[in-house]
Amino acid sequence: MIDFVVVSSDLRPHVLDTRVKRGAELSTDHHLVVSWLRWWGRMAVRPGRPKRSVRVCWERLAESPVRKSFNSHLRESFAHVPGEAGDIESEWTLFRSSIVVAADRSCGRKVVGACRGGGPRTRWWTPAVRDAVKLKKEAYRTLLACGTPEAADGYRHAKRNAASVVAEAKTRAWEEFGEAMESDFRTASRRFWTTIRRLRRGKQCTVNTVFSGDGVLLTSTGDVLGRWREYFEDLLNPTSTSSFEEAESGDPVVVSPISGAEVAEVVKKLLGGRAPGVDEVRPEFLKALDVVGLSWLTRLCNIAWTSGAVPLDWQTGVVVPLFKKGDRRMCSNYRGITLLSLPGKVFSGVLERRVRKIVEPRIQEEQCGFRPGRGTVDQLYTLSAAMEGAWEFAQPVYMCFLDRGVRGGAPGVWGSGPFDTGYPVPVLSVPELGPSW
Repeated sequence: MIDFVVVSSDLRPHVLDTRVKRGAELSTDHHLVVSWLRWWGRMAVRPGRPKRSVRVCWERLAESPVRKSFNSHLRESFAHVPGEAGDIESEWTLFRSSIVVAADRSCGRKVVGACRGGGPRTRWWTPAVRDAVKLKKEAYRTLLACGTPEAADGYRHAKRNAASVVAEAKTRAWEEFGEAMESDFRTASRRFWTTIRRLRRGKQCTVNTVFSGDGVLLTSTGDVLGRWREYFEDLLNPTSTSSFEEAESGDPVVVSPISGAEVAEVVKKLLGGRAPGVDEVRPEFLKALDVVGLSWLTRLCNIAWTSGAVPLDWQTGVVVPLFKKGDRRMCSNYRGITLLSLPGKVFSGVLERRVRKIVEPRIQEEQCGFRPGRGTVDQLYTLSAAMEGAWEFAQPVYMCFLDRGVRGGAPGVWGSGPFDTGYPVPVLSVPELGPSW
């Protein structure tokens, strides 16, 4: 024998049996060796092991019958909503549970991830390939047991047949993959580029350890989570903040309820395929709402508008660290994205559109960032034209760059810097939004 199972002396009494699996194809000289051990207690969970996850088949909302069933379930839930508006938390809990249950009943669920329960891991592993490989293994075991020329001929024939079936299946799988990519390039560009990025990136290794702020390597799950929380709290919550003084304004206060047209316009602008927040409400759920569902969402936004408070789920964000480059154990080499509630985004989008109508006439003409029809590239073009003119007439060019306190790739408000004079900065108020905002 050339293959062994090595155990320590204290585990030797627990070994029940050891067998060689001659059908397992490792190489020409080696076979799989399996040992049975008696063990008490619970086995430790392997770190980095992919978990079985189940999600709603939200893609089916694009089908008309599924969308009708989804809205029908929502109408049944909306019929039990009391006419008088309650507090924001109870109203939000009812809306959230109703829309999630309606999506689950109408769309169904499916298992995703590496542990999806017996599904094929490769495209070319078809039933025909499985049967051909099974026949080859049976012929190989027959050859090992008999050793006759007939058994050898049968094994060679089964081996050639299995290789031919595998090659044909692989070719067919690559052709289907190419046709699907070509179709996605024309109709689903997002899925196309997602596949391209996944192929370029390759297999990602999971890192379960990080360095602390003092450079100590943390290995336990609790310490790692604590380090991530400490890092993002320090990154996203700067200690130095500027003081602001609200300037008085003589503009009249106009308090108008949020209309269904405003909510429908913001929902229409939502991008599909985005990750949901802590409430598990996907953008496809909101985009599939009919008149009744949109009126329910408008009612929820109006309750938040009049009360001046939003649900706790709208204030909660799930921070997901995305690796950039460098050492994977350094938290500073990750870029965090925050997954927010989609209904909360709809409400903030309505407020942003109202604020934009009021503030847009007051913004200087030179401001190009975050304005419709403009972009920061316009300023680069202006700077390039100024430098070309100065170069032509041999004149110096003076430039001034304003630091907005960029930390970790995320722009923020101005902190301590050349504009921090110690005096409060007057900020124009927007009383048109109402007394609660």
